[in-house]
Amino acid sequence: MSPDELKEIAQTETEAHDKFEHRLNVCMAAGCLSARADQVKDALEHEVKAKGLEHRCQVKGVGCMGLCAAGPLVQSERDGTLYQEVKAEDAAPLVENLGKKPLKKLQCRTDVPFFQKQEKIVLENSGIIDPERIEDYIRVGGYTALAKVLTEMSPGQVIDEMIKSGLRGRGGAGFPTGLKWSTVAKAQGERKFVVCNADEGDPGAFMDRSVLESDPHRVLEGLAIAAYTVGAQQGYIYVRAEYPLAVERLNTAIRQARRRGLLGNGICGTTFSFDLELRLGAGAFVCGEETALLASIEGKRGTPRPRPPYPAEHGLWGSPTLINNVETFANIAPILLKGGAWFAGIGTEKSKGTKVFALAGRIHNTGLIEVPMGTTLREIIFDIGGGIPEGKAFKAVQTGGPSGGCIPAQHLDVAVDYDSLKELGSIMGSGGMIVMDDTSDMVDVARYFMEFCMTESCGKCVPCRVGTAQLHNLLLKIGAGQATRADIALMEELCDLVRNTSLCGLGQTAPNPVLSTLRYFREEYEKHLAEEVV
Repeated sequence: MSPDELKEIAQTETEAHDKFEHRLNVCMAAGCLSARADQVKDALEHEVKAKGLEHRCQVKGVGCMGLCAAGPLVQSERDGTLYQEVKAEDAAPLVENLGKKPLKKLQCRTDVPFFQKQEKIVLENSGIIDPERIEDYIRVGGYTALAKVLTEMSPGQVIDEMIKSGLRGRGGAGFPTGLKWSTVAKAQGERKFVVCNADEGDPGAFMDRSVLESDPHRVLEGLAIAAYTVGAQQGYIYVRAEYPLAVERLNTAIRQARRRGLLGNGICGTTFSFDLELRLGAGAFVCGEETALLASIEGKRGTPRPRPPYPAEHGLWGSPTLINNVETFANIAPILLKGGAWFAGIGTEKSKGTKVFALAGRIHNTGLIEVPMGTTLREIIFDIGGGIPEGKAFKAVQTGGPSGGCIPAQHLDVAVDYDSLKELGSIMGSGGMIVMDDTSDMVDVARYFMEFCMTESCGKCVPCRVGTAQLHNLLLKIGAGQATRADIALMEELCDLVRNTSLCGLGQTAPNPVLSTLRYFREEYEKHLAEEVV
C-alpha cells in the first residue's frame, strides 16, 4: 500500500464517518464488557433500527474511555456528552434524546480533573476508533508514520529522532529507547528480531491490556518502524493468554494489516518486508524478564539467563533482538510524525513525554489515565483519581507492582518520574498504581507482595528461590505477633542479600515492598512484635 492509497482510504473513511448526524460510541474494552457493555451496544443498535435512524445515527464499538469505575460508558460524539453506568434498558431514552438535552440521570461530568488534567499520546485514539477496523485507524492518521519512515527517512534518521525525543522504555527499567535501537542496529548478525513484551503481570496493572484492546494497530505500526530501523524482518508479540480480548484483537489487526500490505513483503511499495506472530504466555510472571521471555518464545522453559550478553547482541536464537514493551511501541508513530523535539518538550528533564497509569485500589476513579511525566502523586490520586472513598484517609500508594515500593502521605507532592520514585525506594514500573487507605496493614501488604514473588520465582537461582520463601516466613511470623527485633534485623539483612545476589529483576526487586514499608511504616512492624524477655 502506497502513501497515496493510505490517503485515499483516510479520505473515504472520513466521508463515511461524517455522513452520520449522530454517533454513539460504546466502550467495548474488557472492563466495560464485564459490566455487559455488549448488551448495551446491541440494545442501542436495536433502538436505532426500530426508529429508522440507521442512516442518521451510527452505534460504534470503541476502546477504553478511561473511567473504568463508571462503566459501561457511552459517548455521544456530536456534543461530547458521556454517559456512565449505562444499562440495556437505557437505550430507548438515549436514542430518543439524540440532539436534545443530555440525560441528566446518566450524564458523567467531563469538566472534572479526571479528564481535564490528562494529556493523551498513547491513548489518543482509545475511545474514539473501532479497534477491530484498520480503516478507522487509517482515518485518524494510522500508518502515516510508517509510510513516512519507509519513503522519506533512513534508519539513522529514525534513531536520531528517537534519541532527540528522550523516550525511555516504558516497561519499567527506563532504558533510553534511541540508544537501545542504535545498539541493535549496529549489532552484527544475518538476521535480527523485534519483540513486543506484552506479558503484563503486575497485580492491579492493566495498561498494556487496554492499549492492545483499544488501539492494536498503533502497536503494530511501532513494531514495523522499529524493524525497519534495526534491520529486522520478523517480529513477535509475547502476550498473556489471560488477555483473550487483546489476543483476539491483535490477531484481527495482524490479518487486516497483511491484507492491506502493511505487513508482509514490499510494505508501502518499498523493498522492506516484515511480518509478525503472536506468542502466548502461560501466566509465569518471570517471563516478563526479557531473557526468560526470549527463552519462552523459543519453546524452552521461561527462565532468565545471566547478562551479558544482552539480547541486543545475543537474543532470539542467538541473533540481535530488540525488546520493548507495548507502551513504548505505542509512542513511536506520534514521535516520528510530530518530531522528537515535540515529545521532549513534555515531561521533565530526565523523564520525557507522558506515562500511562492504571489506578486501582482504594480510590474513587479507578481506571486508565495518561499524564505528563512530572505530575505529582497528589494530583494523580486526589485530583484525577478523586481521592479516597468512604471518607477514609490516604495511607500509601504502591507503584511498580511487586517490584516497587509503598510511598506514604508525606511524599504525595513528589513528581512522578523515574529518578524521583527511585529515590523514595520505589520504581515507575510499567505503570500500576495501587492506592491504600488507613485500614491497610502495611506488614500484610508486604507479605502479600512477597508471597506473590515467592510463588512466581522460577527457582533457578538460590537467593530468589530460598530468600523470598524465608522473607515470607519472617513476615508471617511478624504478622502473627511471634517475632522479635532480631527477626526484623534478620529480614533487613536478608533483603540486602536477595537484592544483590539474585539472577534477574524478579529477585533483585522482590525486597522493595518490604524495605519501603520498613522505611516509612516501621512502627507498624514494631506493634506486631512479641514482648521480648529481658
